[in-house]
Amino acid sequence: MTEPTAERILIAYATTDGHTKRICDRMKQVMEGLGRPVTVALLAEAGALDLNSFERIVIGASIRYGHHQPLVTEFIGRHQALLESRPSAFFSVNIVARKPDKNTPETNPYCRKLLKSIRWKPRLTGVFAGKLDYPRYGFFDRQMIRFIMLITKGPTDPTAVVEFTDWGQVEAFARQVCEITA
Repeated sequence: MTEPTAERILIAYATTDGHTKRICDRMKQVMEGLGRPVTVALLAEAGALDLNSFERIVIGASIRYGHHQPLVTEFIGRHQALLESRPSAFFSVNIVARKPDKNTPETNPYCRKLLKSIRWKPRLTGVFAGKLDYPRYGFFDRQMIRFIMLITKGPTDPTAVVEFTDWGQVEAFARQVCEITA
């Protein structure tokens, strides 16, 4: 007698500075710990995969200057029928989610804006606070982000590296993805 095959999960992501990939990798660890085979891929490369071979699909995307990358909505629009045909999830990574009143899909302005702009209704949505890494940014980005942080009462020290991510929340989301019912 053969064992049933575990459901394959795709986590496709768009990132600006790499932190969204770290979040995806943590999710993969959790999911694989639950016996689920997981593929993590850049969203730009995910379309080349056999998307039908995945029973669950998760899309993760970071914010820069108030917007998800256009690639995110393009991918979702192109694969909407597939995403709707199986358990699927979406999460957004942004610094504003560091604030308790902006850290859920219902209260996060960027997640709300994206979900209103697309027809796909993921079965599970999440929002995670990202990472601020001033030394890694170029001069223009560092100044712009410092200005945004000044306005929003965040860290402005140009040497600061601050990780706001709640890793327990990320791990809980990964477990929830595995529990979504068809």
